[in-house]
Amino acid sequence: MIAILMAAGLGTRMAPLTETVAKPLVKVHGEAMIETIIKGLRERVDHIYVVVGYKKEQFESLEEKYPNLTLIENTEFMTINNISSIHAARDVMGTDDCFICEADLYVSDPSIFQAELDQSCYYGKFVQGHSDDWVFEQDAFGRITRVGKHGDNLYNMCGVAFFKKDDAALIRDAIDEAYKHKGEYENLFWDDIVNQQLDKLELTVHPVKHSQIVEIDSVSELAVVDPEYYKYN
Repeated sequence: MIAILMAAGLGTRMAPLTETVAKPLVKVHGEAMIETIIKGLRERVDHIYVVVGYKKEQFESLEEKYPNLTLIENTEFMTINNISSIHAARDVMGTDDCFICEADLYVSDPSIFQAELDQSCYYGKFVQGHSDDWVFEQDAFGRITRVGKHGDNLYNMCGVAFFKKDDAALIRDAIDEAYKHKGEYENLFWDDIVNQQLDKLELTVHPVKHSQIVEIDSVSELAVVDPEYYKYN
């Protein structure tokens, strides 16, 4: 099993911290967010691939610290949405069962990566009421029928997905196909491609608690999670 961590983005919503440090390396309770993910994954997967772009040199120490970690450069991160990070990792995508994670998450409970996962899934947090974030609509059997923004009383995306080998290869090939249509794919999220392929996938939601994975998008949100963040950043 492998993992692909997407760490190429600018993290502009967390300025001014991200003017000097890549967002996944911002520290929460004294630990870089990306390392809370790595420490959970390294107990489960054989190799971790980190897709880097913005301030890529800041991630080099991770290769020295974690022997089973390799950096992959996304040279398109400035002009193409995060579909480009999965495209950059296409040589490893589909070679094995695969976790795909955003790298700017604070994982407070690394045991989430030890779950028995029999089929491809997104990790999700249930949100009562309306949400403007990415959500999952499901049929009566729990199969995901839509991945997209906005919804009511649904599981919300929380930045972690798991794909069986063949499903990962299907997504890789669909992204390759999207790349053939210049002017159409540049603003896509990789999850848009997943949504387009749902008729070919048996994709479910793996529920997690709100406290287990914390998405931090701004300095104000960081201050709520860790009021002493300024000591480390």
